[in-house]
Amino acid sequence: MSETPAAAPPRALYYGALGSLLLLIALCLAWEIWLAPLRPGGSWLMLKALPLLWPLFGLLRGRRRTFQWSSFLILAYFTEGVTRAWSDTGLSSRLALAEAALSVVFFLCVIYAARALGPKRARRS
Repeated sequence: MSETPAAAPPRALYYGALGSLLLLIALCLAWEIWLAPLRPGGSWLMLKALPLLWPLFGLLRGRRRTFQWSSFLILAYFTEGVTRAWSDTGLSSRLALAEAALSVVFFLCVIYAARALGPKRARRS
């Protein structure tokens, strides 16, 4: 038997995951470079955006495995967002809430897209 090619995830999930990831990368860079850096003039914490580039290429190719493991990666960004929203004040706190919200959107989109891309299970009689 020949295998059928993997189906593409539903468009809304795919674009939701891709859009929230791109927005999260932009948020991390803008936050730590000029919006509310830890130190004036920018912070090395902007490098936290680099790990987000890793799943970007797999998502662009629609790889199911990337949808699966990136759901674990994003939990670190959710944790940072919640922690900094609780401990920071002012603009930094609001940016942290945005980071947590984008992480939740990404997480939900990738887990449901991975499920949609999954193999069809045999039906029991």
